[in-house]
Amino acid sequence: MRSLTGRLVATAVALVAAASLLIGGATILAMRASLTNQLDAQVRSSVARAAPDPDHDEAADHRPPGGGGLRLADIGNQGPGTLIALFGTTAYPPVILGEERGDVSLLDTETSARLEQVPADGRVHSVEVTDQPRYRVIAVDSPSGRLVTGLPTRNVTQAVASLVLWEALLTTAGIVIAALAGLALVRRQLRPLREVAATAHEVAELPLATGEIDLSPRVPDHLTDERTEVGQVGAALNSLLSHVESSLAARHRSEQQVRQFVADASHELRTPLATINGYAELARRRPDDESGVRTALDKVEAEAERMTHLVEDLLLLARLDAGRPLASEPVDLSRLLLEAVNDARVLAPDHHWRLDLPEEVLEVTGDEQRLHQVVTNLLTNARKYTPAGTTVAVTARAGLLTVHDDGPGFPADLVDKAFERFARGDAARSRGTEGGAGLGLSLVDAIVSAHRGRVWLRSEPGDTTVTVELPE
Repeated sequence: MRSLTGRLVATAVALVAAASLLIGGATILAMRASLTNQLDAQVRSSVARAAPDPDHDEAADHRPPGGGGLRLADIGNQGPGTLIALFGTTAYPPVILGEERGDVSLLDTETSARLEQVPADGRVHSVEVTDQPRYRVIAVDSPSGRLVTGLPTRNVTQAVASLVLWEALLTTAGIVIAALAGLALVRRQLRPLREVAATAHEVAELPLATGEIDLSPRVPDHLTDERTEVGQVGAALNSLLSHVESSLAARHRSEQQVRQFVADASHELRTPLATINGYAELARRRPDDESGVRTALDKVEAEAERMTHLVEDLLLLARLDAGRPLASEPVDLSRLLLEAVNDARVLAPDHHWRLDLPEEVLEVTGDEQRLHQVVTNLLTNARKYTPAGTTVAVTARAGLLTVHDDGPGFPADLVDKAFERFARGDAARSRGTEGGAGLGLSLVDAIVSAHRGRVWLRSEPGDTTVTVELPE
């Protein structure tokens, strides 16, 4: 059977049948042994009642045909069906008593020979009697010879046969009842499992290949009690569906980000390309205007440089996404910060730059060039998008770097996605006239993550802090 219901019912029926057969067999054997013991006790008592009298006148009373030495009167109170035989000096051929007194049946010579071989050991033996039931007999030695007496096993056999019949009927009835009741109970108990399977089938029919996924089907709460086996399956399926739903949602967001990334990159590249094409066309149309050609070439060079930086940033992000390993060597973070802040003072003298370093040299393990890019991007971001007079404080401690400014802060809708690629607020935070592609902070996040660190932002008007945590 392939179904769980069929296997469970078959197992239950097999157990009931096996238990019934074992109990019935043990009962039959015990009853047969008990009845046989009772019969043997009767056989032993009957031998005492069959006392031969060799001195009695053979003419007195009646004797069975060919008898001698044992009168019918000496048989005493033997019941019908009793077997009596005497072998020895005074022979009494084997007979079986009938219903009426004096009514006996003489047994054949073959049976007589078997009875004569019964040992006088005080034990009861089984003997086959021709045309008669099996007998349980016992033999004793007496002055007149060996006396053999016995009783038939007919009553024992009939009682055991009746018990076997009843056992067979009751066992059959028990198996049928167990099969019907087991089928009903198993189906009822497995009904919750079918409901769990129905939920799984419902989810399997949903389109999960593309687009936003809705995995709202869940196993009902009453089938998620983990104290039961079905509840454990239901709870596990709900956990699996929640995990799949979150994974598919993350995949959808990633796909959307990739689409947006491609669109933003195309947009960022389209502007310098259009500028280059325009100035190239201008230079071609006016080749004799040396100042115009020189201006066009300068603009083409500037836009080409801008495109180069953008493509390099995109290439670096792609390499970091692909898991390309970075260099791993000791980096003097104190020197790196000192140089970066000094460069920022030269580029933005109208800002107030502060650097707070501990007395001991700060050193981390990583890629010096990429860490320098992290610091430069953070300072450039603070320089470009804050007004003149803003104070920018750089603080470094073991494994921790913060860049704080008291400028207008990030727009509220940009704080949570500031580290996303091409993330820009109103005209790039509306902090100044310089714009960017929106890759600076995303590069910071990617490089720090590649160093097994993390970066986070806290911003409100007058208080913006970017914190970088790096493993030492």
